[in-house]
Amino acid sequence: MHTAPAPLVDRFGRVHTDLRVSLTDRCNLRCTYCMPAEGLDWLPRSEVLSDDEIVRLVRVAAGRLGIRTVRLTGGEPLLRRGLPALVARLAALGVELSLTTNGIGLARTAGALRAAGLRRVNVSLDTLRPERYREITRRDRLQDVFAGMAAARDAGLAPVKINAVPVRGVNEDEVIELAEFAARHGYRMRFIESMPLDAQGAWDRTKMVTADELLARLGARWDLVPVGRHGNAPAEEWRIAGTDTVIGVIASVTRPFCGGCDRVRLTADGQLRNCLFATTESDLRALLRGGADDDEVERAWRRTIARKGAGHEIGSADFRQPDRPMSAIGG
Repeated sequence: MHTAPAPLVDRFGRVHTDLRVSLTDRCNLRCTYCMPAEGLDWLPRSEVLSDDEIVRLVRVAAGRLGIRTVRLTGGEPLLRRGLPALVARLAALGVELSLTTNGIGLARTAGALRAAGLRRVNVSLDTLRPERYREITRRDRLQDVFAGMAAARDAGLAPVKINAVPVRGVNEDEVIELAEFAARHGYRMRFIESMPLDAQGAWDRTKMVTADELLARLGARWDLVPVGRHGNAPAEEWRIAGTDTVIGVIASVTRPFCGGCDRVRLTADGQLRNCLFATTESDLRALLRGGADDDEVERAWRRTIARKGAGHEIGSADFRQPDRPMSAIGG
C-alpha cells in the first residue's frame, strides 16, 4: 500500500510543493541588471551537480517530501549538455516540469524537450527593440529569441510565458508593446518588479516600476478583468475584457506573497535555499558525495525548510542582499 509522503512544512505552516533546480550558473547573455560585461567567475564543473545527483535529489523530493512541480533554471539552463535526457529522467519521477530560459537556444531544442516530458517554458524578454536588446544584454540575439518562442509554442510547450522586468529609464515605455506582442502571438505576458539580486549590488528601488504603475499603464489601454492568483502562484493575473489574453504581474517587492510561498530552491552546486533571499544554505552536495543515504538527505531538507523565515524583508532595516546573484541562485 502506497502512503503519501509527509508534507514539507515550515514553522508557519506553509507546505512546499514547488522546487526550482538550477542546472548551471553560466549564461550566454550579460544583462546589465544581472552581471558585469565580463561575466562572473563560473563554478568549476566538478562543483556542479551531475545528472545522477540531480535525479536523486528530485526523487527524494518527489517521493518523500511531496514536491509536485519542478522548474529548471540557471544561469541559462539550455547550456546544460544532454538536457533532453535529463528532462526525460526527471519526468519519469512523476513531477510536472517547466523551464525558465532566455530563449536563445529554444529553436533547436524545443521539440526534443517537449518529447522528453517538459511541459512549459518561461522566456525572459525585456524589450522588442533590437538596439535596446543589445544594450540590455550586450548581445545581438533578439531574432533568436523570437524564433525560440515560436518553436516552443509550435512544439506544444504552452502557454509560452514571457517574463519582463520593467526598469525606469530603460524599458518601461514598452509595457503596452510587450503585452500587445504577447497577445498577437498567443503568448502569456508577465511583468515582474525588479529585485535586489544583481551581482553588482546596484539595485535602485527608485528605478523599479511598481505593480500599481504597471496596472495603471495597462488599465489606461484596456479594460482589465481580475483573474486572481492560481493557488500559490506568484503572479496576480488580469484578462483583457472581451479576449482570452491574460496578463500577469509579479509584485515581489510591493505586494510580497511570502505568506503563501510554496517554493524551495536548489543551486547548481547542490546548495538548498529555503528562500530566494536566504542568507544561509544547506549543502546537499556534500551529503551525497559523502555517502549519505536518502533518510539523511530527507532530514537535511526538512531541517532547512523548518527554519524558513516569514518573509524576505526587502525595504526593512533588517534586509540583507544575498551573497549570490540571481544567476547563481536560479530563478
